[in-house]
Order: sequence, then C-alpha cells, then structure tokens
Amino acid sequence: MKTTPRILVVEDEPAIAELLTINLKHNGFAPIWAGEGVAAQRELDAVLPDVILLDWMLPGQSGLSLARKWRADSRTKDIPIILLTAKSDEPDKVAGLDSGADDYMTKPFSIKELLARIRAILRRSTVEMNHQILAIGGIALDGSTHRVTYQDLPLKLGPTEFKLLQYLMTFPERVHSRGQLLDKVWGDHVYIEERTVDVHVKRLREALGLGGTHIETVRGTGYRITAQAVIAAMK
Repeated sequence: MKTTPRILVVEDEPAIAELLTINLKHNGFAPIWAGEGVAAQRELDAVLPDVILLDWMLPGQSGLSLARKWRADSRTKDIPIILLTAKSDEPDKVAGLDSGADDYMTKPFSIKELLARIRAILRRSTVEMNHQILAIGGIALDGSTHRVTYQDLPLKLGPTEFKLLQYLMTFPERVHSRGQLLDKVWGDHVYIEERTVDVHVKRLREALGLGGTHIETVRGTGYRITAQAVIAAMK
C-alpha cells in the first residue's frame, strides 16, 4: 500500500496554485492549497505535510516570516520547505535560504524541475531519518547504532518495532494513519493487512514499558508519539 506524499501549496495567485496542484496530482502527490499564512497554519494544525511549497510574496505574513515561524516550532521544524519567488537576485536567495527554506526556485520555473526537487528532498529526508539521534518523553533512539533507551535504561526492540519507533520519533506529535505506517515502515511493495500495524504498536508499547504511554492512539485516524505521556495509551 503506497502512501501519497502530502504537499502543502502556500500560494495566493489562483492560476499558479491551480497549475501546481494539477501537476502535483498527476505526478503522484496529494496537494493541499492555502492562499495565505492563516489558512496554511490551519492546514498544518490539522495534518502535517511531507513538503511545503511556499510563495515569498503573500498577503499578511510573508513567506520568509512563515518559514522562520515554522522552523522555530518543534512540531514543524523538520518539514522541508521549497520557497517560490520572482526574486532572483543573490541577496534574495541568501535571505530565503537563511529563513529556513531547504530549496529556492525562481518564477517562472519548470514544473519538471520542481517535481524533481520535491522527489530529491523526500529521498534526502528518508536517508537523514535513518541516522538521526532522536529523543522524546525520556525515550532516546540512535539510528546509527540501533540502540534505544528509556530514562537511560537500555531496551530490547525487534527490528520492525525499532523501525516503527524511529519513524514515529522522526515526526513527533504528528498523526500517522495505519496505511502511512505500512508504507513507511514495511514498504509499499509489501501487501499486508492494516491491523498488522496494531499488533506491532502493541509490541512496541510493551517493549518500551512506561515509555509506551507516549504512543497515543488517535481514534479513527492512527497513531502518534507525544512528549507528554497518555495514560490511556496502554489500554
């Protein structure tokens, strides 16, 4: 089961937004359009995207201000941002990248090149995820040594539980559907039932002991890992 990457398009020009969303859909992405900063924040509060396409010149808060804001927020700081702008001078590009953008494209741009850059960012994010040292709620995970601790005490996890925990910790506070977890942890070439995820989440909680209370079941949606323990999580 392959999960479609979600792309948040923050663009106030309807014609450009339509061009982007149509091409993203045709190339295997799930675009969400927001015309300005308040609408974009509302979308982020609901569901975190995999990539943000962010226009510099927006009504209200500028793209640069939004990029700085999202980079300063622990919930959104790791979402890749591609800045889209008509500003082509070197100082503008430097300012855009310094604001927290991962990439910068000047209008008018090639749709094919933009799609290639999105795919490259998604590949890079996956590679970086595999080697991170992650920590939340007393749980620590070292991707390079495959070690997990809770309150500094070593824990033993199976390979699938390790990959599941690593993915959840890479995107803390973010809700993941069972389908997304199947795709990211097991791979989109594996065809197994979604309830398999529930079994491995149960095993992961048991392996984490009290740390398992940080893995929350979001009813009707999926799972997430939180900094604050959820008492009902172990039930």
